[in-house]
Amino acid sequence: MEADMKPITEVAAQLGLEADQLELYGKWKAKLSEDVWDSISQRPNGKLILVTAMNPTPAGEGKTLTTIGLTQGLNRIGRTAAAALREPSLGPCMGMKGGATGSGKAQIVPAEDINLHFTGDIHAITSAHNLLAALIDNHLFQGNVLHIDPSRIVWKRALDMNDRPLRQIVIGIGDNNGTVREDGFLISTASEVMAVLCLAADMADLEERLGRIVVAYNIDGEPVTAKELRAVDAMCALLKDAIHPNLVQTIEGDPVFVHGGPFANIAHGCSSIRATRHALKLADYVVTEAGFGADLGAEKFMDIKCRKGNLQPAAVVIVATVRALKYNGGVPKQELLEDNADAIQSGFVNLRRHIENMRFFNVPVIVAINRFAADTEKELTQISELCAELGVKAILSEAWELGGEGCRELAQEVAELADGSSADDFELLYPDDMPLVEKIETIVTRIYRGAGVRYRPAAKRALQELERLGVQDLPICMAKTPYSFTDRPTVLGAPEQFTIEVQDVRWSAGAGFVVVLTGKVVTMPGLPAEPAAWRIRLDEAGHIEGLS
Repeated sequence: MEADMKPITEVAAQLGLEADQLELYGKWKAKLSEDVWDSISQRPNGKLILVTAMNPTPAGEGKTLTTIGLTQGLNRIGRTAAAALREPSLGPCMGMKGGATGSGKAQIVPAEDINLHFTGDIHAITSAHNLLAALIDNHLFQGNVLHIDPSRIVWKRALDMNDRPLRQIVIGIGDNNGTVREDGFLISTASEVMAVLCLAADMADLEERLGRIVVAYNIDGEPVTAKELRAVDAMCALLKDAIHPNLVQTIEGDPVFVHGGPFANIAHGCSSIRATRHALKLADYVVTEAGFGADLGAEKFMDIKCRKGNLQPAAVVIVATVRALKYNGGVPKQELLEDNADAIQSGFVNLRRHIENMRFFNVPVIVAINRFAADTEKELTQISELCAELGVKAILSEAWELGGEGCRELAQEVAELADGSSADDFELLYPDDMPLVEKIETIVTRIYRGAGVRYRPAAKRALQELERLGVQDLPICMAKTPYSFTDRPTVLGAPEQFTIEVQDVRWSAGAGFVVVLTGKVVTMPGLPAEPAAWRIRLDEAGHIEGLS
């Protein structure tokens, strides 16, 4: 959709920022200068609103669309609002998902720039990650004074693309090319450097966190860090611009901070703490989202981002659709447009569980029904009535068709909900000092409703190693399929009494959490049979098409 964009200096002025407080990337994009925080840090925070959703389905739920529309709607009703979103990764843009900038009349722009290279942040993260990988193998080649055990190098290489064959590789083949060993790639959005950037308070914190990254273990079983490899200063040089939040706009000219892009199924799934903190000082309401369904993104938003950033959400918006409820009620994708009240009733168990889970954090909840053209009034009323039975309002969102105007009622209800909440009410799911195994079981039994956890030998060994090293006080980052509460993507609805299988456990010492890999989740996705890249092209005027 064509958009009449404002110069980014005008968008910044809506937040009280001067042109000289921006680092411009053309007319429509900018980074905030380092001195912005010093000028706003003593201001009170605005209200933080989290947008999450049901478990994703092939029909699409519209979480980013709703986040953008709600931000537009808040400004339409006279509130000062900004959005805080993640940066899209090239992998899913070229893979299954396509672009991640909203759609219809609820988009962020310039969409093509944001979806592709943007301001180069993910490229910088990829470069810093791979610099560290290169220094590890060079250290082995140059004599290995740190006595690194080549069989216990845990730092892979990274690429911002879905490239299945790179999951497992062998490097060092050939004369004088270094140590021959098994290695692999993960997607850049799963890199610990991405997590570090998104959780760092400032450049000094970034430097300290990068130094803590564990890249390998030596022959005595002790961790070897990026600091010991003398990698940190050069990594910081590569990240010196990437750490600054990016400012763009909605299709209606509302300010949007787009910064950081960790996946929620294999990483912590939230935009950067720095961008969120800046937004909270500059706007009365900040609407942010967490990746995938509430069982993954929202739980990590609460237990990792809010814990690390000392943030307190004022309200949670759960996005639901008629089609998603039918799908969770057992209706195949090709029949989702048919009227089926029984399937909505059956599929509502999925939405109910997400509502119940968000209440564990003691934050008020509202449901946004993202309306599609084929939805009937009868279906929409049925969902509203089912939510009302739980004491939750369900408000229609028509952001795709009407933009901010289609979110007026939602914005009004969300603002009132947020205004009436207290930051002191917010609760985390588990305390810092709970043992790692108990934290994992707490997430599995309370959020997923599983019966327990089964650990594969590699996971048992990893947990024993972390216990030996005294690592217990960190939050858990579950890597799990987003499509189900279980670790099996085809199990829909709200299953109970299942067992989650943990295949491995990884210590992200720089980020400050422990990654728990479950089921068959992988950290390097593959391309689908019909990649989104097939639809992307330049038209005769040089404009990019197909990034939807």
